[in-house]
Amino acid sequence: MKELKDTLWKAADRLRGSMDASQYKDVVLGLVFLRYTSDAFAERRAQIEAELRADGWDDAAIAQQVDDVDEYTGHGVFWVPEAARWEYLAQHAKGLPAADGRPAKSIGELVDDAITLLIGANPGLRGTMQPLYNRDNVDQRRLGEVVDLFNALKFVGDGSTRARDLLGEVYEYFLANFAAAEGKRGGEFFTPPVVVRTLVEVLEPTKGRIYDPACGSGGMFVQAEKFLEAHDRDRAALSIYGQELNERTWRLARMNLAVHGLNGNLGSRWQDSFARDLHDGVEMDYVLSNPPFNVKAWARNEDDPRWRFGVPPAGNANYAWLQLVLSKLAPGGQAGVVMANGSMSSNSGGEGQIRAQIVEADLVSCMLALPTQMFRSTGIPVCGWFFAKDKTAGAQGSIDRTGQVLFIDARELGYMVDRAERSFTDEDIAKIAGTYRAWRGTESADREYEDVPGFCRSVSLAEIKEADYALTPGRYVGSAEVEDDGEPLDEKIARLTGELLAQFDESARLEAAVREQLGRVS
Repeated sequence: MKELKDTLWKAADRLRGSMDASQYKDVVLGLVFLRYTSDAFAERRAQIEAELRADGWDDAAIAQQVDDVDEYTGHGVFWVPEAARWEYLAQHAKGLPAADGRPAKSIGELVDDAITLLIGANPGLRGTMQPLYNRDNVDQRRLGEVVDLFNALKFVGDGSTRARDLLGEVYEYFLANFAAAEGKRGGEFFTPPVVVRTLVEVLEPTKGRIYDPACGSGGMFVQAEKFLEAHDRDRAALSIYGQELNERTWRLARMNLAVHGLNGNLGSRWQDSFARDLHDGVEMDYVLSNPPFNVKAWARNEDDPRWRFGVPPAGNANYAWLQLVLSKLAPGGQAGVVMANGSMSSNSGGEGQIRAQIVEADLVSCMLALPTQMFRSTGIPVCGWFFAKDKTAGAQGSIDRTGQVLFIDARELGYMVDRAERSFTDEDIAKIAGTYRAWRGTESADREYEDVPGFCRSVSLAEIKEADYALTPGRYVGSAEVEDDGEPLDEKIARLTGELLAQFDESARLEAAVREQLGRVS
């Protein structure tokens, strides 16, 4: 799979030419999407034919039935007109030669035609893709080469994985690479999957409505679906709701959901969640979000009813996002939000008072300190805020976390992928999520909760109040316990002092020897 992804990425790079990363991202991901729709269509077509042959249908009857649009759309598969199918595009990767008096068409024109046909046959895709392959900045020769390469690679599943599921992985891989290529701007549409996985594993979304008010390219939804699949749960048990301000990112999200076979309500167009809530009045069971950090210019309305705990400052939208999330939660709802570290202790612009009100309302269930460099696109340290409308919901026995907040300091976990990015191992994520589940006493908890110095601690609201409502985990969890080696402290100090003085003496001896040798040379 890695070889496949790397090969495709190198192919995508051929198209860069005069385009910047954001432009050729749209071009390449559009090709992945077209390949996905064709593969899903071909897979469904083969299923229909096999079922009919098993029932004794003849070839003529089968040929008629496999062209029934409802046999595809009724199974969540897009109907793909013949000239929009991948095999047709691959056959004409060098362009359509002139015939019957018609002018020749470039591969870019054929891809644009395919997009138009696909959208025409599937109105639900309107706004997802744009015909942009026949523009001056798209090298037609290179575009044909990429189509050829995509065609030569066979996306074959391993028996348990469908070919189109592999294309979903390819799409995510491309998103990650484009985010890295775009640097800081890449963070606008991409959250590192390991961060998303951590949020999902903590909250365990299994059924109901899931929402993201700044959904980017839809990574939160994709990871939630993977969680359901990994636990053999019904993928259709979660209803997806999202909103995104940036037009191009909104299109990416719609394609991403489609490539993963997910239906979601992302609104009929892109829109600012502060200016207009496209899902007004809809209560959510889960909210997962990584909104933009420290936004200075945002659609602020002092009379917005969502500011239940205080009007956020004009110069920073962090507490606007937090209150927006809280306003959407249904009774018993839970949320996980990635925020800049400053949100845990800032007192500027009335943020301290807002944070105090949220804490006193007993809505904060957990604060998670994350390691630095989790985001390649920004050096800003980040944390996770977790909310629960009911701290007894889903608990076993007599566990009741009312009036308490769990603090987890995970800054020492993880490993460096390279010089610029840090990640978590599966064990790291399991340690964080398992701690939260044990604290809540959920059905999936595999142990009883206990405080671990230096890592986690359950703290009362009274203690948080004494700390002026600062929510930085480091100030509550303390330091990790040092194992007692049995040596009395005064004896250990004397021993270590003697060892240090001996090292000083040896250093002085070596320095004198070096000076003597230098004197002989000179």
